[in-house]
Amino acid sequence: MVELWFKLHGKSLTAGQHVYDKLLLMVDALGNPLATDLTSKMFAHYRDKRLTGEIYFSEKWKKGASPVTINLEQSYLSSVFSELSRLGEWSYPNPLENMRKFTIAEKEMAWLTHEQIVELLADCKRQDPILALVVKICLSTGARWREAVNLTRSQVTKYRITFVRTKGKKNRSIPISKELYEEIMALDGFNFFTDCYFQFLSVMEKTSIVLPRGQLTHVLRHTFAAHFMMSGGNILALQKILGHHDIKMTMRYAHLAPDHLETALRFNPLATLPSGDKVAAAVGITPS
Repeated sequence: MVELWFKLHGKSLTAGQHVYDKLLLMVDALGNPLATDLTSKMFAHYRDKRLTGEIYFSEKWKKGASPVTINLEQSYLSSVFSELSRLGEWSYPNPLENMRKFTIAEKEMAWLTHEQIVELLADCKRQDPILALVVKICLSTGARWREAVNLTRSQVTKYRITFVRTKGKKNRSIPISKELYEEIMALDGFNFFTDCYFQFLSVMEKTSIVLPRGQLTHVLRHTFAAHFMMSGGNILALQKILGHHDIKMTMRYAHLAPDHLETALRFNPLATLPSGDKVAAAVGITPS
């Protein structure tokens, strides 16, 4: 099944080889059952052993895989059955179709204030003006770090950047200011930047900014999205700008919209209580 999935579909995916390799490890750990014999019960016991570390695929996961990793593995295996069913190669039910994934607590999502943006840009410029320009591109367009660093001259037209070979496999064209356009086009060559990740890390460590683990460069994308929504931006427009396939990814920023906050003030239960004596009666207070 896994071989057939890779042949007919998986090899066309950006991460297809990685997923295929992981699926082979999973199938081996499951005892390489016939596809028709696989059940949700079998996978439930498999993932329990992954959690405890009884089953591990590398030494660093000997203490157990995370629920996020196991949910991803479930998605990989479930997609094998779903895709082969769509291709007419599997006529039985998907054994994992009704199996619920682990509930994952939403991670803290950091974004920079205007004061922090000014501090960061000043420190980046002192380190290297080119580094500061990469940061400006991320903050101006919501680009991922890799998308900004890999920017080429052919992707920049007058007051617009088009990001290609994106994570979502769809090109995104984002307007930019005249000032940013001129700053980019003043650079030499076809490829504007080399990867300056470690330069950025070095600068960030010297600032007063403290970030959650794993959000070093992605905080720039979060910052764009957060300020976009706080300034009254449209959630559907933000989805297109960020290139999210699933609106649920974009909805993480919806709570920052001004009207969202205003409705919390206007429509909370205390604000909607009846006025005057009715309020007193409602809360059990005898009017004086």
